[in-house]
Amino acid sequence: MSHIRGSHHTTLSVGGAQEDVDFHVGALGMRFIKRTVLFDGSLPIYHLYYSNAAGDPSAVLTTFPWRQAGLVGRRGTNQAREVLLSVPADSLDFWERRLTEHRVEVTSTEVFDRRRLLFAHPCGIEYAMVPTDGDPRVGHPGQGVPPEYAIHGIHGVGIHVATPERMVEFSEEVFHSQGKLIEDGDRAAYQVGQDSHGNHVELIADSADDQGTWRYGSGTFHHVAWNLETLENQDELKFEIEGNGYTDISELKDRKYFKSVYVRTPAGALFELAVTHAEGGWTCDESPHELGQRFQLPEQFEHRREEIFAKLEPIETPAAPDEEEA
Repeated sequence: MSHIRGSHHTTLSVGGAQEDVDFHVGALGMRFIKRTVLFDGSLPIYHLYYSNAAGDPSAVLTTFPWRQAGLVGRRGTNQAREVLLSVPADSLDFWERRLTEHRVEVTSTEVFDRRRLLFAHPCGIEYAMVPTDGDPRVGHPGQGVPPEYAIHGIHGVGIHVATPERMVEFSEEVFHSQGKLIEDGDRAAYQVGQDSHGNHVELIADSADDQGTWRYGSGTFHHVAWNLETLENQDELKFEIEGNGYTDISELKDRKYFKSVYVRTPAGALFELAVTHAEGGWTCDESPHELGQRFQLPEQFEHRREEIFAKLEPIETPAAPDEEEA
């Protein structure tokens, strides 16, 4: 039987590239680990990667900045909508001050009997910081964020859905949900896979909003990726999903750093079954120390390097670690 380790990464369609870097690196202090391009289609669009200190699976956020292409999405129901970030349990006061200092509007609330902070990406995508006990993932102490407060990685994803029961059914039948379903008002939560952290799914019952867009467009989620660890697991889970009648599923796609299969869930959220490349993952084209310092292209686009780079929005990337410490 196939198994899921936990989450792998989350990918968002955002607005401007520079404001995205400023938000994730400048405000949140995340590590910039990769600058490449969208592999699908022929339109040059950045694909930017941010992570914790080690670039762990379950700690990577990636973005497609669509403002330059003029594509705008619509947030709504039947759509992944909330980025849930895991932070140290005693860090929320620090983060509330820091976000406010960076002119990010932040609200303190209580969900599942625990405080969390709500705020938004400049393009409007909803974020929450969730305090987590015992998360072993090491945060990146960048841009003035001290190690003891740095973001561990992904806590999970919030999905707005008109009929939560169908998504619970999908998760229980074929997507390896674990533990007891817990509820808080219109929100229900469970975990996916074997990991203890970084794999929470929160379903928000939402029949009031219109259907959100599923195509590329600034201001919306694109997909949530789950860590299948091996291609054998990936094949087995794909077979299991199709065998249960969920046939809106893709063929295998090679993304250079990982190999992927995509399935549209009953909640509308696009799930990716990801397996990190055996030939190095993030470090196949840059050393661990150099991550994010050079513009990377897949082989099929390398002959267009100058043309592609000239069409992309110029961005100022963060200094390398040794430069930042100098």
